[in-house]
Amino acid sequence: MKNDRLQKLLRFFKALADESRLKIIGILANQECSVEELAVLLELKEPTISHHLTKLKQLELVRMRPEGNTHFYQLDKNVLQTITEEVFRPEKIASFAEDVNFETWENKVLNTYVEGIFQNSDSGQYLREIPSSSKKRLTVLKWLIDKFEMGVEYPLDTVNEILNRYYPDSESLRKELINIRLMREENGMYLRC
Repeated sequence: MKNDRLQKLLRFFKALADESRLKIIGILANQECSVEELAVLLELKEPTISHHLTKLKQLELVRMRPEGNTHFYQLDKNVLQTITEEVFRPEKIASFAEDVNFETWENKVLNTYVEGIFQNSDSGQYLREIPSSSKKRLTVLKWLIDKFEMGVEYPLDTVNEILNRYYPDSESLRKELINIRLMREENGMYLRC
């Protein structure tokens, strides 16, 4: 079903990725027109207008009303409104990437900055350097915060000892973890957030 929605959306954008069709929609948003009127207004041939209208009708963006031998077309504003509501909300846009494996990025970053096989075991792992890129640094810091248990209070010495296993500058790492709110300090004790 999600794939059907995505395919419908792709057809929608492909149909609108044409200057003439956008102009037709603009005209039909204001008034009803025949193929002949649209051809004159856009200085195009009638078969070309009919082709564009067929594409727009397939998306149900345009509705047709016969009057004798002439067909009049108008933008279906309700369909346009429905498409807008279905597609252009942030959570709907985010759903287009549901099948993307975001761990691929994290794995690439960790393979670059962590010495040793980070997926298997903590033994023999250490951080080569703290990435300068904030996004890469965040990925590394999320990996490091997993070395601390949730709900456990750690004294400063223990935090430094754990961080020193992975990088010699535990103070910088600790400050970074606190700055990005992966860890907090309360009364001299440190907790994973």
